Amino acid sequence: MHGKLNYLDFEIARQKSLDLVNQTTFKEIIPLSEAIGRVLSKDVICVKNLPAFNNSAMDGFAIKFSDAGKTLSINKVIFAGDKGEKVEPSLKENECYKIMTGAKVPSDVDTIIPIENCFDVTQNSVRITAEIKKGANLRLKGEEQKEGSVILKKGEKITSSFITLLASQGLVMVEVYKKISIAVLSTGNEIKEPWEQTDDEEIYNCNSYALISLLKEKNFDATYCGVIPDNLEESKAFIKNLKNYDVIISTGGISMGDADFVGEAFLQNGLEIAFHGVNIKPGRPIMMGKMQNTVVICLPGNPLTAMVNIYLFALPMLKKLQGETSINHGFVKGINQKEFKTKTGRVNVVLGRVQNGEFFVTRDNKYGSGMITVLYESNAILVTNEQTSIIEQNQEVKLIDFNGKFFEEKVDILN
Repeated sequence: MHGKLNYLDFEIARQKSLDLVNQTTFKEIIPLSEAIGRVLSKDVICVKNLPAFNNSAMDGFAIKFSDAGKTLSINKVIFAGDKGEKVEPSLKENECYKIMTGAKVPSDVDTIIPIENCFDVTQNSVRITAEIKKGANLRLKGEEQKEGSVILKKGEKITSSFITLLASQGLVMVEVYKKISIAVLSTGNEIKEPWEQTDDEEIYNCNSYALISLLKEKNFDATYCGVIPDNLEESKAFIKNLKNYDVIISTGGISMGDADFVGEAFLQNGLEIAFHGVNIKPGRPIMMGKMQNTVVICLPGNPLTAMVNIYLFALPMLKKLQGETSINHGFVKGINQKEFKTKTGRVNVVLGRVQNGEFFVTRDNKYGSGMITVLYESNAILVTNEQTSIIEQNQEVKLIDFNGKFFEEKVDILN
């Protein structure tokens, strides 16, 4: 663990982190009411046409297109839910049906005219405008989804709109990937829990709470497993008991200090390091690897650095492991509102706010990696390339929105 770190290129590190994980193979069947945020483990096939029958999109009159411009007698009124003889074709010459939204449309008509577009409406007759379009307001059986078609794909995360589709197929249970297990750790004798007393030389543990809450926002479950003390033997024993987790995420203890035992403790538990050190600011000491079947993500100890790097590196990994197909950061574009400088020779991660297409850099890009409030003040990340020395006023920039979507396609997020 000691010696000079060879800092890895940012994009290479991103790819190596993704290469560490393979999609989980464990699945389970859960109630539809508990499926929000879960990942489909197989395609969902349409078993019931959408819509299931020809129906009216409006309250109005169902007519034959050839009767446009005529005054028609009302044969009968058809309500949503009517079936059997109530919706059997029965039109005679110069007749129409009065029909309600969602009602089944008899086969002897082909066009629906909204009631507000008709004239001289009485209980028995209606005058139809001549300016109509054939097939208007008629929803045809299967026009949205046909039996046998794939309506939802394996690897998609279930949202409320997905629930609507699943329920339309009469599904009350759905097959999803089993949730991966994540252990979150902190390190350092100076760390105290919020319920403990601290002196001026001790700090409250905010990293673990921040990481777990972020993971929860992204539909992952994580368990807080405590603080690893800065002692090699104790750290080694502590980590040995965590090998049943799919992922271990730790913060701190991976720099070059003499008291940083975490990396060595992982190594003595069989960790194979994929990389240690990335040419990025903040976050250079980040380390990743695999300990038998457990993925290990060691983040720097500063809260700001830990949060930024879990977003940039860890979330795509966790999404891939959980079986999702949309694992790549998307971006939004914004116009930078105030010029600021960045250092060349490394990738710079810059915090700011994006609002109405405008980007406002946080504190003129002059803040320390140990600061906490800048996270609260920011909602977006700008990632520069190694050649960038300045971001000019009115320059268009690519931004990762903290609440943005992830995509299947990999996009270039470096400005």
